[in-house]
Amino acid sequence: MQEKLWVFRPSDSALQNNLSRLLSISPVTASVLLARGVTTPDEATRWMSCAQGGLHDPFLIPDMELAVERLHLALSREEQVCFYGDYDVDGVSATSLYLSFYRGLGGNGCGYIPHRVREGYGLNEGAIRRLAQEGVSLLVTSDCGTTSHHEIAVARELGVDVIVTDHHQTDAMMPPACAVLNPHRHDAIYPFKGLCSAGLAYKVVLAYQQRYGSGDVDPESCLDLVALATVADIVPLQDENRILVREGLTQITRGARCGIRALKQVAGIAKACTSETIGFRLGPRLNAAGRLDHAMICVQLLTTESNQEAMHIAEQLEQLNRQRQQIEVGITSEAGASLQDDELPAAIVLGSRDWHLGVVGIVAARLVDRFHRPSIVIAMDGQGIGKGSARTVDGFDLYQGLSECRDLLEAYGGHPSAAGLTIQESRLDEFRRRFCDVAAQWAGAAQTVPTLQVDAEVTLTEVNFGLIEELESLHPFGAGNPEPTLAVRGLDVVDARVVGEKHLKLRVRQGRSYIFDSIGFRMGSLEDLGLSPGRPLDLAFSPERNHWNGQDRMQLRIKALRMSGEVA
Repeated sequence: MQEKLWVFRPSDSALQNNLSRLLSISPVTASVLLARGVTTPDEATRWMSCAQGGLHDPFLIPDMELAVERLHLALSREEQVCFYGDYDVDGVSATSLYLSFYRGLGGNGCGYIPHRVREGYGLNEGAIRRLAQEGVSLLVTSDCGTTSHHEIAVARELGVDVIVTDHHQTDAMMPPACAVLNPHRHDAIYPFKGLCSAGLAYKVVLAYQQRYGSGDVDPESCLDLVALATVADIVPLQDENRILVREGLTQITRGARCGIRALKQVAGIAKACTSETIGFRLGPRLNAAGRLDHAMICVQLLTTESNQEAMHIAEQLEQLNRQRQQIEVGITSEAGASLQDDELPAAIVLGSRDWHLGVVGIVAARLVDRFHRPSIVIAMDGQGIGKGSARTVDGFDLYQGLSECRDLLEAYGGHPSAAGLTIQESRLDEFRRRFCDVAAQWAGAAQTVPTLQVDAEVTLTEVNFGLIEELESLHPFGAGNPEPTLAVRGLDVVDARVVGEKHLKLRVRQGRSYIFDSIGFRMGSLEDLGLSPGRPLDLAFSPERNHWNGQDRMQLRIKALRMSGEVA
């Protein structure tokens, strides 16, 4: 993994002092808010409080009126409605949300998640034909459908209407659905484009409730599902996403849904849940089903009212996640061994017939972390058809990059930061050359060294429980709202040792300041980092509470270290 360049965010001292004075907050907290584009007291108050009044009118989303009316018509006619979602956390959460709400209205609803290996991503013609034969007359997609022109045309020919709920990048022409709910539509006037598909599904049921009532399931009770999807899909935790996730995390912590309660139990989660809990504990277990088995069991988990069934499924997911980890480690090691740091191209494109399709996205993310290059990892089947996942570095738009290679691909889609593709094995070498050229052109005009963004430089005397409480009020943290990173210069190391699984434990002070405990997870020793405990250090960190033996102590969670006086 490359050493990062420390980048101190510029700060306007006048704005910083104004926010600090008017809101009675620390100048450090004011600096963090400014780094997130929050410049006025009203914006700062909304950011810190996440009031429910900050949600936008769902009827501003294109085709919302058409979607609500078609759902109501289906309910009044007692039609069979199928909620069809992708096999990731966003897709299964949105499908579960729709299914729970529609059944709560007394509707005849079923769920469908395609099998990753047998059917692939998104709408597929075979599934549509089977569902039509089973009597489905309305299909509501989640996290797919925006570019499924052919499949939706087939559905129409079979007498099946389609409502698309999706947040992937769109073509200029919409598919022939009766409603396409996508904030990225060119004609969209909705003020926020960062909703995931579960967030859009929540907007649909909210709009339905406003028009016709909510039945047995209150939309607010579904915000745990929205939080799962929003964090796991790495959409920006800004605007109304902050409101939705904050309330959803409260529900997840409380264990209001028995399926999530069971999942927390098998994962050993007992403390209050944060975005990190979803991103590193709950999300991977839910995704494991779609990677190695069938994601429909996640919909069963998230919609069941049986504690026994929930625990049975949660234990299945735990086993699948362990299998996924083993497979991922092997492929990541093999992929990394084929690359040399000093001979890296501008992008990494790797493929193999021996790799498991279910983990290529995770492996691509690991390669980005290690080599800081846009990375595409492709699993080839026995017929020479490759399906791959792409991940990227800050600033490089994957969707646009793949668009410049579209003539070499069978299919592609996704977001600027994550995408998928299908390719013939015979075209892999040519695709690799062209995609690397696209990345090289971008890199020639961009900063390609990985960076650590520092929100504010502080002294240790400014770090106290009041500051920690203020920074905690800025949660949830994640994409678009990273956990605040502070930096302090010229620290003396009072004590340094390695504990547990190579965790670096430091006790540091600045001048005559209070001595702070600091922890750097999996960092190894100072010597491993090329640092001397006898020389002053600069420390990048997040301050936090460490509750131990009934007492709260301040702790600095280390993000990076360097010798004082270094510029990088």
